[in-house]
Amino acid sequence: MSKKDVTENVVEEENKTAAAEASEQAEEQQATEEVQAGEEKELTAEEKIAALEKEIESLKNDNAQLKDDVLRRAADFENYRKRSIQEKQDAYDYANTNLLKDLLESLDNFDRTVEAAANATDAKTIADGVTMINKSLISMLENKYNLVSYGTAGDAFDPDIHEAIGKADEDVPEPVLKAVYLKGYKLKNRVIRHAKVMVSMPKEGN
Repeated sequence: MSKKDVTENVVEEENKTAAAEASEQAEEQQATEEVQAGEEKELTAEEKIAALEKEIESLKNDNAQLKDDVLRRAADFENYRKRSIQEKQDAYDYANTNLLKDLLESLDNFDRTVEAAANATDAKTIADGVTMINKSLISMLENKYNLVSYGTAGDAFDPDIHEAIGKADEDVPEPVLKAVYLKGYKLKNRVIRHAKVMVSMPKEGN
């Protein structure tokens, strides 16, 4: 073998060795990159898990807040309902307060009349006092509360507002009130008590 051939063989071996080393380095580099890529993928998954956990925690907080709002509103509604019931009950219990206050003056006058009657020697004085109280009471009820009485002998009989408790056949062209046993009362235009009356009825054939 010539010296030239030996040299070529040495160079060839060196080239093979260099190529093997280069290939080995490339494989090591690829393995390193794969490991790094895997680590990066693992880190991204952890971040996703952390984000999901954060979102779950946020949803839990939102749910707790909504539950708290619902409970608060339910409590507010229950309090409102109780107040409404109490207000309606108070309105019912004390609806007549103003009327009763106005009646107190008449009651006081009756008390004074009763006290005066104990020592009175003139019945007319007592009667005049009672008449005065009666007129004052009627005036107050009519003017302030629109409560009016009705029913007078001679009025036309109206079954919608009169309650006939007796009748008599007489020479009348149409039914009229012969006598009023108990006055009727209207509050504004509504009858709150029918008048109890005796009715004169036309004789048959009239």
